[in-house]
Amino acid sequence: MSLQRFVQDWAIPAVIGLAVAAALLLVFPHLRGTVNTPATGAASGPVSYAAAVNLAGPAVVNVFSRIPLRNHPLATHPLFPYFLNRMTPLERERLQQSLGSGVIVSEDGYLLTNFHVISGAEQVSVVLADGREGQVSLVGASAEFDLAVLKIDLPNLTAIEVGDPDQAQVGDVVLAIGNPWGVGQTVTQGIISATERDLRNTGVGDYLQNFLQTDAAINPGNSGGALVDAHGKLLGINTRVLDQAASTSGISFAIPSNIALKVMQDIIEFGRVVPGWLGIDADNLNPKLARSLNLPSTNGVIVLGVDKRGPAHQAGLKPGDVITHINATPINDGVHGYAAMATLRPGEVVTITYIRKGDILATRAVVSERPDDVTAPAP
Repeated sequence: MSLQRFVQDWAIPAVIGLAVAAALLLVFPHLRGTVNTPATGAASGPVSYAAAVNLAGPAVVNVFSRIPLRNHPLATHPLFPYFLNRMTPLERERLQQSLGSGVIVSEDGYLLTNFHVISGAEQVSVVLADGREGQVSLVGASAEFDLAVLKIDLPNLTAIEVGDPDQAQVGDVVLAIGNPWGVGQTVTQGIISATERDLRNTGVGDYLQNFLQTDAAINPGNSGGALVDAHGKLLGINTRVLDQAASTSGISFAIPSNIALKVMQDIIEFGRVVPGWLGIDADNLNPKLARSLNLPSTNGVIVLGVDKRGPAHQAGLKPGDVITHINATPINDGVHGYAAMATLRPGEVVTITYIRKGDILATRAVVSERPDDVTAPAP
């Protein structure tokens, strides 16, 4: 092939094509980098989670207290003898002191951890991520929620940034930060496996029914630590695994941060958890009942009774109404409704969306504290 023929057949068209492509990029600059470029959006996730760990890690502490090894919270764990027999005397002493983890949630020194982490311990202390150590005072605790509030008096504390667990979706990347086995701060990674998990039939929880479930490893000593999103923001307080007798099950649970913070605020202000109350006796919808009410689905709860002393009565709710939302939270069944009430405080104004005779209505109610003569609804 002659040089002239090559130029005519290949070189000139190639130059023209490059010129056209360059012109298109000038006119449409948003096309740049869209060809054969790997996805870098939120769905693909970052290559490293170091930034998230650096943000959240300083707020996660080791909680410890000197206790006999035979009474250690991990003593019944099947791996306890395995680790114990392989430890040096110094490592045994550290394990003897280690109870679990905690999370600094305010710069003035309030920490959250699990109730079962500090139960039975005396003179609980914490070691910060920067190596500082200090004793803490017990502000209060709730065995029902498995949460305890501690207070430490040290300067320059780093409080964790709080995320929104209500926005967490199955498949979101999460990191569990804690102090497993007393070896030092450790990070494990996984995803959100489920939200609003009801554990009434598993023996894990009785009161709270909307745990976050994750496959991030929650090992002994991680209890009370932080479950954070890919940006390092607190989504929950790690509490336990489904099968405490297994070395790992890939099914772990965390108390949502909005629940934990509400419990903390109640304990600080009232010395106990104050459950919100609307004065409603309700039940789940079944398909037959939904059809009889001409409802498109069984999402919602039907009001069976209204306490005349309660906020719901003052807001105009009546038996037969079907509640579908409290604020923006869908009330798909009684479990969701019970969990939604766990985040409400007396004095808070809520919007209740309900269906009455086919009409979608809304009303506002001021949450009050449950009277002593009213028993809590069965979880």
